[in-house]
Amino acid sequence: MGTSTYVEHRPTGLEGWAECVWERRAGDADDVARVIPDACMDLVWSPSGGLTVVGPNTTAFLAALPAGGSALGVRLHPGCAPPLLGVSAEALRDAGVAADHLWGDDGKRLEESMGAASGAGPRRALLVAWLDERAHAALAPDPLVRAAARTLSAAPQTRVAWLARELGVTERRLHRRVVSQVGYGPKRLGRVLRLRRALADARAGRGLAEAAFGAGYADQAHFTNDCRELAGVPPTSVFFKTQPPDRATIQG
Repeated sequence: MGTSTYVEHRPTGLEGWAECVWERRAGDADDVARVIPDACMDLVWSPSGGLTVVGPNTTAFLAALPAGGSALGVRLHPGCAPPLLGVSAEALRDAGVAADHLWGDDGKRLEESMGAASGAGPRRALLVAWLDERAHAALAPDPLVRAAARTLSAAPQTRVAWLARELGVTERRLHRRVVSQVGYGPKRLGRVLRLRRALADARAGRGLAEAAFGAGYADQAHFTNDCRELAGVPPTSVFFKTQPPDRATIQG
């Protein structure tokens, strides 16, 4: 089967809720990916693990696939999973919960349909259609939380006190709303998004010093230390959740 592959697809109709629909397949050997914190929550299906909601992780974890195994998931924007899936971000922090536990018979039926589908394309369509139906009935994501996430994504070095003033709320209220919808507070959210941006820039070919500066780190050493703490390894050793460009393609 060759090397492992990772592919992302644009989630047509779910752009306001989801970053991507992703597929991962192991080659002819067991494959282990280091999943870096990204402030997102995922709805994930695999033949061995069934259908699971994976909450926001505060540090990296290793996701293993057996040789020839596969996994498919939808990655939801920070703050979008709670209203769409009816779950608690804080309760799912660093955890995963089976679909039938969350949604009873509805979750079990979706899981069974995923297992019976003939291939990645039909399974991807099933997940997107199920989420699209929920999106039509769901409350909109918290606008304050989405605004905070957008600001911190664009400028991860933003101080929480300044962000709260800009959004017209107290720091305490901002913290409470972000924790409820993202799973952790705005300070950690900023750290996670800063690391994500720096790693993406480094993966795109920028030097570590340039990537660190662009993401708002004081210096390259600060970037390296933060990466060790959140990802468990230095930037040069990261196995990216989103694979390097020669192994990950965005498809329509």
